[in-house]
Amino acid sequence: MHFFRFSLGDLCSKSFIRENNLSKKMQKIKVEETWFKMMGPGVATHTTSVKLNNKTLIIHLKSSVLREELSYGKEKIIKMMNEELAEEVISKLMLV
Repeated sequence: MHFFRFSLGDLCSKSFIRENNLSKKMQKIKVEETWFKMMGPGVATHTTSVKLNNKTLIIHLKSSVLREELSYGKEKIIKMMNEELAEEVISKLMLV
């Protein structure tokens, strides 16, 4: 039986993430956290799912009224999310 010992620094290092193909998964987690942080608790309570598929951010919302309101600011949301993520992760936003 093998036991692997990694320090927290090892686990968070870019080379560890890259070598273990974790960058896409980490990116998806970061996108989800950024959505909730940027949109606040009002939108968070109506958000049922946040998914990143290629460069498309898919947001599932419980409220059709909120979905309609957010649809007017899609480009602004994409821009703000990419700025917060410090890279061009999102090119399209789908509100479902």
